[in-house]
Amino acid sequence: MKVEIIKCLQDNYSYLIIDEQTNEACVIDPSEANPIINYCEKNDVRPKYILNTHHHFDHVGGNQEIKDKYSSVVLGFKGDKDRIPGIDLLLEDQQIWKTGNFETKITHIPGHTRGHISYYFFNEKIIFSGDTLFSLGCGKIFEGTYDEMYESLSKFKNLPLDTKIYCGHEYTLQNSKFCIKHDPSNQKLINKMLEIKKKINNGTPTLPSTLKDELECNIFLRANNIRSFSKLRDLKDNF
Repeated sequence: MKVEIIKCLQDNYSYLIIDEQTNEACVIDPSEANPIINYCEKNDVRPKYILNTHHHFDHVGGNQEIKDKYSSVVLGFKGDKDRIPGIDLLLEDQQIWKTGNFETKITHIPGHTRGHISYYFFNEKIIFSGDTLFSLGCGKIFEGTYDEMYESLSKFKNLPLDTKIYCGHEYTLQNSKFCIKHDPSNQKLINKMLEIKKKINNGTPTLPSTLKDELECNIFLRANNIRSFSKLRDLKDNF
C-alpha cells in the first residue's frame, strides 16, 4: 500500500491509499474531484472506494463526480447517512471494514461534528483523522462538546507510537505557533518547528505526522484534563 497526498481547494488534503498489486484505491475525503481524477488518469489508478470522515463540503465535495465516473462505492458514518452525498455503505463505531487488501477500523470521534469518524489501516499503521486531530492541533468544536472532543482525542493515544497520521488540512505551521506560545520550553517542539518550516519552504506537505511527535509536541494531546483542554481550545479559537 502507498499513500498519495492530493492537494485540494486552498489548504485541504485528500488522500489515495493505493493497493499497488491491483492499482485500486480508496479516496479519503475528496474535497473536489478534478485533482483526484487527474492523478488517477495519469497513473492508471482506479478509485474504487470513497471514504468520508465527516460531512463538511470540503471533505465530500468531489464524492458524486468521482462516483459517477468510476462507479466508486461511498462509505461514511451511519449517523451521517443524510448528509454525505452518494453514500452507499453505512459504517458503525469499532467496525472493521475489509475488502480485498484494504482493511480499516472505524472509530467514532465526535466533537468537530456529531458524525465524525477516523479510518485506521492497522496493518500499515496509518490513520486518517479528518478534522479531529491535526498535526499540532485539533479541530474546532462545531457540533459536539468539549468533553466529546477531549475523549475523541484520547482515543488516538492508544495507537502505536509510529502510527502515521494523515489529517484534513495543512494547518501545521500555524498550529505550531500556538503550541510554542503555550509550551515555550519544549525542545522537541522547537526541533519539529524547524522541520516544518523547511518543508513549507520546499513546498512539500508537513504530513504525515506520527503519534510519537503529536504526544511530544501537540499541546491539545498533552492537556491532561478537560478543564485545561477547554481553555486551550477557547484560546486557539481567538489565536
